[in-house]
Amino acid sequence: MRVFVTVVDLGSQSAAADQLDLSRPVVSRYLAELEDWVGARLMHRTTRKLSLTAAGSEILPRCRQMLELSTEMQAAVSEPDQTPRGVLRISVSTSFGQAQLAEAMAAYVKRYPGVSIELQMLDRTVNLIDERIDLAIRTSSDLDPNLIARRLTVCRSVICAAPAYLREHPAPQRVEDLSLHNCLTHSYFGKSLWHFEQDGESVSVPVQGNISANEASTLLRATMAGAGVALLPSYQAGVHIHSGELTRLLPRTEPRQMNIYAVYASRKHMPAALRSMLDFLVARFPEEPAWDIGL
Repeated sequence: MRVFVTVVDLGSQSAAADQLDLSRPVVSRYLAELEDWVGARLMHRTTRKLSLTAAGSEILPRCRQMLELSTEMQAAVSEPDQTPRGVLRISVSTSFGQAQLAEAMAAYVKRYPGVSIELQMLDRTVNLIDERIDLAIRTSSDLDPNLIARRLTVCRSVICAAPAYLREHPAPQRVEDLSLHNCLTHSYFGKSLWHFEQDGESVSVPVQGNISANEASTLLRATMAGAGVALLPSYQAGVHIHSGELTRLLPRTEPRQMNIYAVYASRKHMPAALRSMLDFLVARFPEEPAWDIGL
């Protein structure tokens, strides 16, 4: 596999032979043995260039993974007390990334300077394998049971509006009054119906408004500008409620809660960096998160 990957990367068997300190016939033999083992031709060989077959393109990334794994195995044996290092690719929603995770990652890399973080701010569900994501932070009320995940904390929401909006519109006194307000909604979550728990019972209220967006950070800014009433995650709106930029409405009405999870692809061969990140996030985001204190 190492010969195959090196030939692809360097573009020729001769260059690969020099790089690996092997003879050209040995390189050819290793390629032939790999093709026999796979049961398919991996490369088109001409006098001018080499090109991958469909089968070669299919197994190339898997060969790279195997080589990375072998390197990790060697490191685990030679350095049993190794500290976390390497690159972690993390997918997270724009709102949680901006409001909470960016600061958390600054604290993490200060503790583990050997690790680099690549944050993918995406407001969609990613395929961890296809998009080479090591860890995804997801907010859900019904997580796919086939996923491997660690629950981090609860995600509560709050109904809020800016003082400027409330100076022109009377604050709702009952949850049903929300139907009379200009409600700013998320394109994918509760665009026309908001769900609550009130006195131990589920209540759903139809809402409408003139602004919707596909991510919560935009709704937050529109709400702070006085555009209407919004249902926003407390991890994002809490600091603005404390500062007086937003006013919490109907505090005795509890919007439907969700959970925040750290989702990853496999428990097997987990790198030290990923394991340390999971432990860090569990400690950073407890059951009663700091952003909910005082709300």
